[in-house]
Amino acid sequence: MTGAVPGNHGSRGVRVCPLGAQHAHDTFADPTDRDGLVVAISRNIKADYNGAPIMKVMDSFGPNPRGLRIYLKEKGLEIPNTQIDIGAAENRAKPYTDKNPGGQIPALELDDGTWIAETVAIYEYLEEKNPDPPLIGKTAEERAETRMWHRRVELQVCENIFNNFRFGPGLDMFKDRFRCLPEAAEGLKKVVEDKFEWLDPLLQGKQFICGDRFTTADIALYCAMDFIAGTGLTPKPEQKNLLAWKERVGSRESVKTSLHPAVEQLKLAG
Repeated sequence: MTGAVPGNHGSRGVRVCPLGAQHAHDTFADPTDRDGLVVAISRNIKADYNGAPIMKVMDSFGPNPRGLRIYLKEKGLEIPNTQIDIGAAENRAKPYTDKNPGGQIPALELDDGTWIAETVAIYEYLEEKNPDPPLIGKTAEERAETRMWHRRVELQVCENIFNNFRFGPGLDMFKDRFRCLPEAAEGLKKVVEDKFEWLDPLLQGKQFICGDRFTTADIALYCAMDFIAGTGLTPKPEQKNLLAWKERVGSRESVKTSLHPAVEQLKLAG
């Protein structure tokens, strides 16, 4: 079995390759360094965008692609992947943008050829098809709590982290792709530091963001924080709740095994 196929599989819904199965497109190139910032992320593996549809993930180095890899490992699912070269901005040009006009990665191509491109939407789709173990929630109340916190950490922390990187340490990579505001980088760094201070006491007495439940909110926040840590932007030593949470999440097998092969050359976690 080489791809995800819909069918009657009880409560699990869609089933995909078991973990350990061969990826369909699973090779990477050595990144290169430009002005001290490594920007070539992965080799362009020839993607048959117009070929016979089979469920597959459009994958690359990066915090959001890593988040999806963690999610799939937590679920015990594997979906064949096609590596997209974000260093060469393959995700910002045709034929990729014909299928995904927003240019985001990851994206999920379904068996019928439909593309889902927002990370949260991918989580929601896969959760409905594969509800166990729950990473959003078993009940309406749990799902609402997860979505609330996922939204909070994305707006309050993650988006500021990503824009700090795009406008600061990653400016050489992004300046010709969309409008960047390098003058905002230092201010965004301060905003992230403020948000770490805001979040730290809210984690007191909790194992994870939603109490004892490991959820997509934890995945989103961890991947963003682990990524930006490579630039030196980290919680302060006195923010012990946040640091302990990050250590707990980082100790999970799904997280430890989720890094892209390019991480050693990039010196960033993605």
